[in-house]
Amino acid sequence: MNKSKIKVLLVDDHSVVRYGIRSIIEKNPLIEVSGEAESLSETYYKAESLKPDVVLLDLKLPDGDGVAGCIRLKSMLPNVKVVILTAFAEENILYEAVKAGIDGYLLKNIEGQAITKAIIDVYNGMSIIDPNMSHKLMKIIQKSNEPEQHLTLQEKNILEHISQGRTNKEIADALFLSEKTVRNNVSKIMKKINVNNRTEAALFWSRQKSLK
Repeated sequence: MNKSKIKVLLVDDHSVVRYGIRSIIEKNPLIEVSGEAESLSETYYKAESLKPDVVLLDLKLPDGDGVAGCIRLKSMLPNVKVVILTAFAEENILYEAVKAGIDGYLLKNIEGQAITKAIIDVYNGMSIIDPNMSHKLMKIIQKSNEPEQHLTLQEKNILEHISQGRTNKEIADALFLSEKTVRNNVSKIMKKINVNNRTEAALFWSRQKSLK
């Protein structure tokens, strides 16, 4: 393998997608795909053995998500650059990805040359956010500075129970609250963290704990 090239690990659970990306980025003489993976577990194994410079990582994988994957990869290989390539344009996911330390966040409708440029740019120390997402990130950062965005201790306790799959009644019994109080708190929590349902709330809390 030519050590002067940028070594890239491609991670996507669809082989056709990996083939398409590989055929595009390897046209650039500066880039070489050193390996491919279709799950997070395979990603960790390949990353440890191949020591890539850049990991191009899908957000949704069979055994987890790219945000958690980024955190693990950064702990394994502190110098690795991680670029998430996804179809998901949700603000809260982007925000969690940035907090996890991603070096790039690109949407899958991006042109091929832009992917190549992003890989080279992050390798050279730049941070890349898809132009269609940058305004959303600014909006989230502004929201995060508002006092009401911060969770109270009670709300954090409720989130912990939500992440364990408990119902409002079960949470109320555990925290010695009325079911109505829990229901009202759940609504407030979802507004604060910008999610639409309990599953997204549980995922948010799981990521928060992994960042600590």
